[in-house]
Amino acid sequence: MGITKTDLFTEDQNQLAQLAKVLAHPARIAIIQEVIKSQSCVNHFLVQELGLAQATISQHLKELKSAGILCGSVEGKTISYCINAQSWEAIRKQFEQLFGQFSCSTTNNNPSNTCCS
Repeated sequence: MGITKTDLFTEDQNQLAQLAKVLAHPARIAIIQEVIKSQSCVNHFLVQELGLAQATISQHLKELKSAGILCGSVEGKTISYCINAQSWEAIRKQFEQLFGQFSCSTTNNNPSNTCCS
């Protein structure tokens, strides 16, 4: 595996790439969607809903929590997770800023961007 030269890129570029990497697994997307849908959930609920092993769910939750996307609270043996609203908003803004750099609007009365066709 090659070495990533992160020092060649800005802090914002590195941070957005790391977030994209965390989000780049379908199980993590499914977990986020379940947490959003239920407003809060416990680990065993995710195992039932997604059909993945407890250890697999736990590893994905750890990554999402480490990235700041989820936060959790412990009550006895139960851990409840929810979206970290402050981080969620910051992440949303970062992706909007990236996607906002390109406009799909028509140029020169051409409804599609054909510069590479």
